[in-house]
Amino acid sequence: MTSSSMNMGRVVFFEDRNFQGRSYESSSDCADMSSYLSRCQSCKVERGCFMVYDRTNYMGNQFFLKRGDYSDYQSMMGMSDCIKSCRMIPMHRGQYRMKIYEKENLGGQSHEMMEDCNNVMERFRMSNCMSCQVMDGQWLMYEQPSFRGRMMYMKPGEYRSFSSMGMSSNHFMSMRRIMDSYY
Repeated sequence: MTSSSMNMGRVVFFEDRNFQGRSYESSSDCADMSSYLSRCQSCKVERGCFMVYDRTNYMGNQFFLKRGDYSDYQSMMGMSDCIKSCRMIPMHRGQYRMKIYEKENLGGQSHEMMEDCNNVMERFRMSNCMSCQVMDGQWLMYEQPSFRGRMMYMKPGEYRSFSSMGMSSNHFMSMRRIMDSYY
């Protein structure tokens, strides 16, 4: 196996629970899986990490999948619907940096982070985190402290308003780096 193929992700989706029924294999992003499977209720991540979404075009609820078997992800993750799209998360080696802001449009109190944060209220005395700028690395942000609740995948870039990104809540209370150990 070449080093470039080792860095690529690979996931196999199955129509039914327990890896049954028709399958679809992916090593990249897929905005609409309906042309490959009528539904998707289990999957195996063989290499890499993926975000899966319960709506097409990377919309709706998001769930992070690292290497492993997910025989019935609906009951494991509380999804009410099946996977409709997926995005491969590229491996990042190097430092992680993100600046979080109390208000939308990168406003208000701010803090730069280089490691996971279990609770922005306790750590930074911030009542909200409503926007951010990711400088380095891939991050998962969670609506509740202790890495709970709905999550959102963040890659390098500016995120000026979480509410405009389709989140029911307009703030995040904890965040975690997607480390190479997940791959």
